Amino acid sequence: MFTGLVQTLGTIRPLGSHTYQITCMSETAASILHDLAVGDSVAVDGVCLTVMEVLPQGFTAAASPETLRRTTLGQRQLDNGFVNLEASLRVGSKLGGHFVMGHVDGLGCLQTVEQTATSWEMSFTTSDAIARYIVPKGSIAVNGVSLTIANCDLDGRWFKVAVIPLTYAETNLRDLRAGSWVNLEGDILGKYVEKLLNNSSNGSVEVTPAFLAEHGYL
Repeated sequence: MFTGLVQTLGTIRPLGSHTYQITCMSETAASILHDLAVGDSVAVDGVCLTVMEVLPQGFTAAASPETLRRTTLGQRQLDNGFVNLEASLRVGSKLGGHFVMGHVDGLGCLQTVEQTATSWEMSFTTSDAIARYIVPKGSIAVNGVSLTIANCDLDGRWFKVAVIPLTYAETNLRDLRAGSWVNLEGDILGKYVEKLLNNSSNGSVEVTPAFLAEHGYL
């Protein structure tokens, strides 16, 4: 589990059809590498990957066919551009973003970027796989970055986020251009609510305020 607060940037290059070497930026590498061990999880552009080997300045990891199908790892030509890196959440750590699982739901495509006095406003389009989790003021992970949805259309196929200067400067969101593809993960809480509502429609359970309170939603 992650928080969507990127710790450092790195570069990625393929070692084979499904194995990658990730090299951390030297200035901030310690934030990831100081206690990294084989078997640990690291979010790479929002994709949860398992460390296979720890290197002096990074690590290697493998991606499954499902991961390659759903994410930019399998949908783009890797060009040594930067990737966002975040180590998994430790018990007792601050949760400054939202619960991010590293299980990407699908891809989004950047449409526009506009700099304002206080932020960069970025709009994306996406597919049905993620659209149903897009709600105004809800949480979304874009390349592993925890963001709040500022605006969206009724079906969730388009949404806008406002990226503050610190986040823009320290993540690879700054490198995106119109037409860039990104990894998107919807809020896990929305997925559980969707499951409960589906069960209710099938007659399995009645979702009432009392039921939601009992299960921690109110």
